[in-house]
Amino acid sequence: MRAIVTGGAGFIGSNLVDALLERGDEVTVVDDLSTGRRENLDGALERGARLCVIDIRDADELRGVVAAAAPEAIFHLAAQIDVRRSLTDPATDAAINVLGTINLLEAAREHAVGRIVYSSTGGAIYGGAETIPTAEHTTPAPEAAYGQSKLAAEGYLALYERLYGQRSVTLRYGNVYGPRQDPLGEAGVVAIFAGLLETGGEPTIFGDGRQTRDYVYVGDVVAANLAALECDSPGPFNIGTAVETSVLELVALLRECSGAERFEPRFAPARLGELARSCLDIGRAREELGWAPTVSIREGLRLTLDAGPAVSAR
Repeated sequence: MRAIVTGGAGFIGSNLVDALLERGDEVTVVDDLSTGRRENLDGALERGARLCVIDIRDADELRGVVAAAAPEAIFHLAAQIDVRRSLTDPATDAAINVLGTINLLEAAREHAVGRIVYSSTGGAIYGGAETIPTAEHTTPAPEAAYGQSKLAAEGYLALYERLYGQRSVTLRYGNVYGPRQDPLGEAGVVAIFAGLLETGGEPTIFGDGRQTRDYVYVGDVVAANLAALECDSPGPFNIGTAVETSVLELVALLRECSGAERFEPRFAPARLGELARSCLDIGRAREELGWAPTVSIREGLRLTLDAGPAVSAR
């Protein structure tokens, strides 16, 4: 299979690129390297992957890459993912996450791409949901521009399917973690804490630490992307574990998995707008994708620690 992976130099994207190459697929990576890192692709480039350093906001360049690669599938992971930046600069957030997705859809339509697998978000779209774990039928209630832009992009995917028959499927992720996660930014709490373990630092917990998230290992997310290729349903599909883990529990698990004698947090004031609980119902993914997570939080943290901390080149 010929595939394009947008955002393929990033944390999740580069792990997906490796899995596609392992299957024998021909892979073209599209990434502007603003948050992705070329070194994430060192092994992939040696095995024949092609890297095109472009911005998905550039419609002409993106169209040219799609024309040259002639992909049978596009995995669309390129995005602005910083929630705080989305609030201070919502226009840029929308330009990347919405207009960039439209550019991709237009290129896919013009060149008859068979399938688009879109990486979306669970917690940021559902907001402060009343039902935990939260299912896909829950009314979206984003509390940041990031969640709103990802939801808008999902709408355009559905529109292109209705108008042009463009086949696509949406995956809504929980809090993804694992090797290559960038310790910069709020999305990388596991990477941040793992880096502090390595350096003997002290983790900071905002609020009381009882806030929960659904932490899903990157290998399971990659498997969900591959499963989505064979599914006729457009989704959306929640990709998580249906298990809540608090920040306090996360610190304790990291201490246990690392064997550290001491790894005690310090506390800071809660951050405005932070969700108290977030956890995804994954029943639909089990039934329709035939997918389920295989890596527990304890095992995943061990794998992440064994891989060593990601070191940002920026």
